[in-house]
Amino acid sequence: MKETLTKNNTQKICVLAMLTALYVVLSAFLKISIVGNITIDLGYLAFAVALCEFGVYGTVVGVVGCALESLLFSAYGFSISWVVANLVIGVGCGLVFSRVKNVWGRIGAIILFCAIGLLGCKTGIECALYNIPLLVKIPKNAVAFGIDTAVMIAGLTLHKVVLRAVHSKRSN
Repeated sequence: MKETLTKNNTQKICVLAMLTALYVVLSAFLKISIVGNITIDLGYLAFAVALCEFGVYGTVVGVVGCALESLLFSAYGFSISWVVANLVIGVGCGLVFSRVKNVWGRIGAIILFCAIGLLGCKTGIECALYNIPLLVKIPKNAVAFGIDTAVMIAGLTLHKVVLRAVHSKRSN
């Protein structure tokens, strides 16, 4: 019994590590520029898949992936506001995803926790750290909220596709 638990835990850690690496690669190399320094961050696809599969433990993908990507590749350097936003999104969505399997409930959680994380926490931190007026920062973070929310919702679909592929391969 203990050997099986250890094997399962090792597998989960390995999958979380691979999803974190995927988050970094997608975020660093496949950003699609929108306006100024606002981009479509495809790393949120890996983040959403991790949250769907592992619940709150998937938060590690968004937090560690974001920290690594900003430390290693970002022209703007490390961003504590993005790390905190991903922490809020991950914990909130992870808790909901572990209880709610309905896609509409999950979409609602993504919208809610992306709003809290990006419009609330990220905006507040950046306004405090960089002395940016709130009315200047909110529109930019509202665009980031819309884009990142859409990518995370797309990640829900990606998770279903991955699950179907895995289950069909196991049944063969």
